[in-house]
Amino acid sequence: MQVGRKTLVLATTVLALVAGVALAQEAGTRMHRMHGNGMSGGGMFPFFSKALNLTDEQHAQIKQIFQNAKPTLQPLWKQERDSHKAMMQLITSGNFDPAKAQAIAGQESQIHAQLEVQHAQLASQAYQVLTPEQKTKLSEMMAEHEQHMKERMEKREQAPAPDQAPNQ
Repeated sequence: MQVGRKTLVLATTVLALVAGVALAQEAGTRMHRMHGNGMSGGGMFPFFSKALNLTDEQHAQIKQIFQNAKPTLQPLWKQERDSHKAMMQLITSGNFDPAKAQAIAGQESQIHAQLEVQHAQLASQAYQVLTPEQKTKLSEMMAEHEQHMKERMEKREQAPAPDQAPNQ
């Protein structure tokens, strides 16, 4: 069941990237970071568009899906940025309060959850634009990515912890 959830999250991320970058490129801005890892869609759309061989019509449909969602997403992005800023201010204030940090983290978590649901909904809508062949290709790309991530995790698990690394 864990692998199925990971695949779903990956599919959501990939589709959100594909569709989201169309919007970001149209607006001339970078897409909001996704899944907390700072990854923005900047140069990814041409890759997915080419890899999936999206038609101009599909490109336009996906762009429209995200354009329609922009009024819903923008306030959430702002709230998330504001929450992050509040945490950074707390960290650098010289007067760290764990209770305040917990409250900010809880708020940021709720906002992030709302964004995840929105991204999943948009990815689902974008997925419906794909042909059966493109869906198959996307599944193959996701499987390759999953394998790559598994290999990276295995390497990390085998690597010594930073405090255990040999002195040079």
